[in-house]
This record gives sequence, structure tokens and C-alpha cells, in this order.
Amino acid sequence: MTDDRYDLAVIGAGSGGIAMAIRAARHGARVAVCEPGLLGGTCVNLGCVPKKAMWLAAELAEAQRLAREVGFDVAPGALDWPAFIEHRSRYIANIHASYRRRFDELGIVLIVEHARFLAPDCLAAGERTVQAAHVLVATGARPQRLAIPGGELGIDSDGFFALRACPKRVAVVGSGYIAVELAGVLRALGADVTLFARKERLLRSFDADLGTALAQAMRAQGIGIALGHVPVAATRAADGYALEFDNGLRASGFDELIWAIGREPNSGRLGADTIGLMRDARGYIAIDEWQNTNLPTVYAVGDVTARPALTPVAIAASRRLADRLFGGQPESRLDYANIPTVVFSHPPIGTVGLSEEEARSQYGDAVKVYRTGFRPMLAALAQRDEQTLMKLVCVGRDERLVGIHLLGPAADEILQGFAVALKMGARKADLDATVAIHPTSAEELVLM
Repeated sequence: MTDDRYDLAVIGAGSGGIAMAIRAARHGARVAVCEPGLLGGTCVNLGCVPKKAMWLAAELAEAQRLAREVGFDVAPGALDWPAFIEHRSRYIANIHASYRRRFDELGIVLIVEHARFLAPDCLAAGERTVQAAHVLVATGARPQRLAIPGGELGIDSDGFFALRACPKRVAVVGSGYIAVELAGVLRALGADVTLFARKERLLRSFDADLGTALAQAMRAQGIGIALGHVPVAATRAADGYALEFDNGLRASGFDELIWAIGREPNSGRLGADTIGLMRDARGYIAIDEWQNTNLPTVYAVGDVTARPALTPVAIAASRRLADRLFGGQPESRLDYANIPTVVFSHPPIGTVGLSEEEARSQYGDAVKVYRTGFRPMLAALAQRDEQTLMKLVCVGRDERLVGIHLLGPAADEILQGFAVALKMGARKADLDATVAIHPTSAEELVLM
């Protein structure tokens, strides 16, 4: 075995691992990255990037129908799925090539092997022994399935990206962001979709009004939503997949079954127990606010930890850690408060800060909520009964913004600037003093 020595070894070349490697190398560190799979991890290959591509295809499908409703002489057509996959694959291949170029430019060594710990500062990676002063674990997470009879049937979110045609009738099991995103895409592209949620609300970690409004919008699009349905078995027969639920009900005849019930950390093959690396009961690597584990030379970022499972979070945390370890910035760390996020549902959701429930739990009667609902212009022109929801959660006599929650067209693009305002401590009066941009949906946030 060869024995290589580095300032930093990164296990996993997803968004967080790559960001750490590049930033550390730019600070002058000698870096190795161990990754047996494709560069970019879940986000680039089986998550954010291909998901957004499919969402854009779904948006175009819906735009065709809208165009006809407002007077264009067009006949909506079906997506040529294989042709679109070629476009999607080419886009992703360009990302891979960009990463490889940056690795080469910065002298980052890519070891195409699975890595496991031999010691806190030593890894086994194929035929190599990799010694490193610092080791970052950034191995991400993978889709879960229910441990029930037939739980191995159907596909998960990874399998969704292997589809080469739109199934006719789909059962999606889940209530989180992956479940609602896949359900919306498939419905827009022509599938008959039923979403089975185990709890009584969609998007339970979001503001309650968002989950309620999204369920209403999805039902209006023709998506079946069955709340409080806990699967106890799945089967497959000649007429397709079937699900049995704890309430005695049964649903059958599905061409595809998709599990979207959450993700679990990729921490089982690291040799964590060999070196005493602490993990919680669910397998997430335990870290503090500085990305430190219980071992002084080992750090972790991204979905392998219990921090928010968002690509920008992993990237930001990694860059700040690299600045701290190699850039002479000892106080550099990510502030995990008020992180904005978007759900690419149909319609999309944007949210930052506290939900109304969280704010009332923390601040009690000091909370004041502003809420508006309206029909966006294009929906009104098409005589569609679609609603945009906008909600501000404020605290105290000066009505400091602590939560902004949006559902409707362009919510994903509108949120970013308002998230900056919330992060800077904006008050409701600051929004009131801002001149509206008319006619837009965003103007409603400064006119409430």
C-alpha cells in the first residue's frame, strides 16, 4: 500500500466535500478527496440539479396549457422524455468536467475509492493509506424505505431519475419536500398521481399555512392527497402496485410506486466505531456549531450530520471551516439561524425564519402575523382559481421580521432578497417604507 500525507483528506465529493477541498486548496493546503462515485454527490447527480431540470420541464408543460387558455393557438404536447434526459445529462456532465478542471488547477488529488478510518488521522482508501492532519466527513445521505412487507418494491427518489418515460398512474408515499416535488412534476407531465401521507399535514416542518395551502393547490391540479395513511404492506400484481394501510384501506392499480419518506446518513461504512467517532441514534455524526466532532482532527458537514439537509448549507459550512483551519480566520463558522429554503412544488414555496407556531412558542403574545392571499395575474387572465399566499411573522413593538413564508409562482426567486432583509434585522416598517414594484406578486410583501 502507498502511504500519502496531506493537510486535509475529504471523504465524499458532494457539494460540501468539494467546497471544502477547493477552499482549503486555495488557502495553500495539500488536499485529497476520496470518492468512489460521481463528483457532485446527491445534489448534482440525484438531487437538486436533475430535480430542478424536471421541475422546469413540468413548468413548460403547464405553460403550454396556460398559453392555450389565454388565447395562443397551440396544442400542448407530451415531453419527449429520453430527449430531455439527454439535455439533463449533458448539463450534469459539464458540471463534472468543471469540478475536474478545478481539482487539476488546484492540485487536489482525487482518489476514486471508498475510504474508511484506520485512526482519526489515517484512512484506508483502496490500496492507499491516507494520512491527514485534518479529515472532513461529507458522505451525505441516501433515501429511506419503510421496513414493511413489500418495502423493497417500487423506487425511491434515486429511481425517479432513472425513469425514461412518464408512468400513467403513480403512488407517492411521503409528505415532505421530496414527496410533494415529485408528485407535482409527475402530474404536470401527465401522470395520474396520488400522494399518501402518513401524518395529517404536508410539510410538517414548515409553517402550517404553507402545508394547508399547498395541499389545496395540489388537489386543484388533480393530485389525490390521502392524509393519515400509514402503509403496512406493499404488493405487486398483474394490475400494478398496491398499498395496504393501517386504517384497513387499500389502494391498487399503480404503474409506479415511489417512496419519499426521508433520508438516512451514509455513516455506516466509515469505520466510525473503530475510532470512537460519535453518532446519534439515527446514525448522524454528532457535531458542534463549528463542525467539530468529538475527535480533534475529524469534522463533518452536510447531510451526514443532523443539520439542515440543504446544499447551500453544506457549501457554506465547508467554506467557513476551511477558512478557520487553513485561512487564518479562527472565528469563521456558519450561522445556522434564518436559513432560507425553497420547495420546488407546484406552486413553489419559499420560506425563511420562524414559522408562526415556532414564533408563538418562543415569543408568546409578542407575535403579530400579516397574511395575504390573492390570485396572481396569469392565473386571473386564464380564469384559474389559483391563489398565492404570503405571510410575515413579526415580533415585538417594532415588529421585527422573524419569518417570511411564500407560496405561489416565483416564490423561489422572490425569497432571496427578502431573506437578506430578515437576516439584517428588518422591521415591518422597513417593508412599508419600500416602494412597490408594480405589477408583480413580490409587491404584496411591501403592501401588507
